Amino acid sequence: MSIPSGAPAAAPRVPEAVHRRRWIILGVLMFSLLIVVLDNSILNVAVKTIASPAPTGIGATQSELEWAINSYTLVFAGLLFTAGLLGDRIGRKKVLLAGILVFGIGSALAALSSSPGELITWRALMGLGAAFVMPATLAVLMNVFERDEQPKAIGIWAGSVGLGIAIGPITGGVLLEHFWWGSIFLVNVPVVVVALVAMAVLVPDSRDPAPGRVDPLGVVLSIVGLVLLVYGIIRGGELASFTDVTVLAPLIGGLLVLAGFVWHEKRSPHPSIDISYFRKPAFSAAVAAIALVFFALMGVTFFSAFYLQSVRGYTALESGLLILPLAAAQMIFAPRARLVVDRFGARAVCTVGMLLVAAGLAAFALFDADTPLWVLCLVFFVQGTGMAHIMPPVTVAVMQALPRERAGSGSAINNTFRQVGGALGIAVLGSVLSTVYRGDIEGHLDGVPAAARDVAGESIEATLGVAQKLGPAGKPLIAAANDAFIGAMHVTALGSAAVALIGAAVVAAFLPGRQDAQLKPQPAGPGRAPEATEVPARRS
Repeated sequence: MSIPSGAPAAAPRVPEAVHRRRWIILGVLMFSLLIVVLDNSILNVAVKTIASPAPTGIGATQSELEWAINSYTLVFAGLLFTAGLLGDRIGRKKVLLAGILVFGIGSALAALSSSPGELITWRALMGLGAAFVMPATLAVLMNVFERDEQPKAIGIWAGSVGLGIAIGPITGGVLLEHFWWGSIFLVNVPVVVVALVAMAVLVPDSRDPAPGRVDPLGVVLSIVGLVLLVYGIIRGGELASFTDVTVLAPLIGGLLVLAGFVWHEKRSPHPSIDISYFRKPAFSAAVAAIALVFFALMGVTFFSAFYLQSVRGYTALESGLLILPLAAAQMIFAPRARLVVDRFGARAVCTVGMLLVAAGLAAFALFDADTPLWVLCLVFFVQGTGMAHIMPPVTVAVMQALPRERAGSGSAINNTFRQVGGALGIAVLGSVLSTVYRGDIEGHLDGVPAAARDVAGESIEATLGVAQKLGPAGKPLIAAANDAFIGAMHVTALGSAAVALIGAAVVAAFLPGRQDAQLKPQPAGPGRAPEATEVPARRS
């Protein structure tokens, strides 16, 4: 793409030496992102093993399993915004290197955990490292690619998530079949070492050249508000109720603190984030779409592992292989999503993508214990295709709305909404699943000893554990547990699909319809020149 005739050429924002190796740098960034995605997708297939008694696992309860996931999410979501700001200020490469190092240390310690409490603690440390990795990768990307190539690069970046989804479960399944459960975390360590060396050598540093004064109150308010909000969401999922005082107090407190954060940012002479961006419908719709699609998807991802392994009886490796169609669809279509957006506009593409995700989620309401494998694979492929046509366009919309100097902040906003949406999905949809399951299974626990009855109703894994201890007398309970779980899964899947339909309505109403209607970059603030609206002449 060239400058129109007669228009002065905009000075290239990316140094020539960096521009020449931009695709190699993207590969390193994808490798770094892969570490974070790989870990979470591995853990999803290992929950059943970790729940098993020692020496197979560490005897984690359903609640402890959720906290092994949620302790990571709590720290990750709470610090994402701060990590993005810190990267803009002190340098994104420094933040990226530090984040990966902390993530590697946390992985090694998690692998050596001897109790669920230790695992939860070290998962939180991993979340701390990941909080600095995720926004930095996208911020660096925005600073090594010119504007006209950013949609393509973001599509490839998003496709690497699909690669992680594919490699994670398969790697986890292979490791769990040949090694102890801790190997799923220990495998991160050599990956971290390679990533550190590659980044130190190849990735350039970048930062906001005029970051302005520090906004310490805004930083503290953002951390406190996000941590309280996410904790309340997680606690609600743990109790399967959002009316308990231990749920309402942090939820209300978090919302009040975040409201105070917005009030402070609107009046601060040196805000951490310009709140006016959210007044633009397309920008707000993009971040809302990110939150809603992950709300719908993460809840289903959590219970699908139990459906495949507990109800269908597949091994961790077999469950991982069944996720391949979802990953393959993302890897195939995400890098090409920009071409479809160029032709039809972000509104149409993301709306159809949301409808595909909704259809895939609704299909779970038709699954039973004997659903053919090809149907499962088809549904996962449809979900992956939908995701691949949502995430790149909305990420481009968010990132290109902010000046390049604030890329860390933009990436943090993008990932914060994704994490909060995902945590809310696991909590709310997990609560629905738990409540419906307990209601269905309680009528079948008459033959269970009174001391074990309450535990047996917590989850399908708990019920199956009690049934195994009963020997032959427990066979009817196994059948009842499978039926109860499938019924609960149907209700939860329909709830997930409804959320995805709300997302479809949001993007259909507010996202731009054609490329010429997409968000224009904003001025960088007092003392900064706005980012050029003309597209720089393409360099080879």
